[in-house]
Amino acid sequence: MSRIGKLPIAVPAGVDVTIDGSTVAVKGPKGELTHTIASPIEIVKNEDGTLQVTRPNDERQNKALHGLSRTLVANMITGVTQGYVKKLEISGVGYRVTAKGSNLEFALGYSHSITVEAPEGITFKVEAPTRFSVEGIDKQKVGEVAANIRKLRKPDPYKAKGVKYEGEVIRRKVGKAGK
Repeated sequence: MSRIGKLPIAVPAGVDVTIDGSTVAVKGPKGELTHTIASPIEIVKNEDGTLQVTRPNDERQNKALHGLSRTLVANMITGVTQGYVKKLEISGVGYRVTAKGSNLEFALGYSHSITVEAPEGITFKVEAPTRFSVEGIDKQKVGEVAANIRKLRKPDPYKAKGVKYEGEVIRRKVGKAGK
């Protein structure tokens, strides 16, 4: 991970980065994110407007945290400028999604409908009854919410019915051989 950690982080125009000890706050056009960097790792603002993440020595733990910290700060900058989107699709007879205010309501073949509430900082967009997206500025939160929605009805390997990520390939299994 040290090769990733060595790279400087470009800060685009319109993004304000504040470093207070080990806490990094990034403010941009889409919102604001804060993160606490692990203790041995330091982050410094260069004169040319870039950020540099440094580590005290080459211990294995510090090398891993070096790359991780750099990537997390870079993801925060991308989040407040562009945001993150996870697109999902539903396949199966009668499976669909509808928007109920800021929440989503799913019909996934159970005897009841399932309502998913949007956490703070996350928005849902329903493009079609079988296609929707999860959007937000925090990459980790967007991925977690999308994974929790997918978990409601994982794609089954025999008929490929369920909730899956857009472009996800489901490995199909052959059913049992009939006599």
